[in-house]
Amino acid sequence: MSAQWVLTEDEALELLAFLLTAARTQIDEAAEYGPMRLVMAADRLKEAIGARVTPSTRTFLAGALGQVALLATPAATPQYAEQLDAVCAALAAHLLARADAEQR
Repeated sequence: MSAQWVLTEDEALELLAFLLTAARTQIDEAAEYGPMRLVMAADRLKEAIGARVTPSTRTFLAGALGQVALLATPAATPQYAEQLDAVCAALAAHLLARADAEQR
C-alpha cells in the first residue's frame, strides 16, 4: 500500500500551531484542561483528514471520535475517562484491522 498524504502543509502547520499554543497555555491553566486540549487537537485532525482517508477510517472517525465531548472538562464530566477509554479501544481495533488487512 502506498503512503498517502492526508494533510496539506497549511493544515499541518495549523495543527502544529494549535498544539504548541495549547502547550503554552496549559502552563497557566488548570491541569484538567490538558486532556480537553488534546481531544480538541484530535478533532481538528479528524476534520482535516476526513475527506482524504479510506472509507473504513472515515467510518471510524465519524463514529468513535464523535463520542467524546469536545468542550467537556474531565472534572465536570464524570464519564470523560470512560469516553476516552472507549475511543482508545476503538482506535486500537481499527489499527489492528488495518494492519491485518495490509498483511493479507
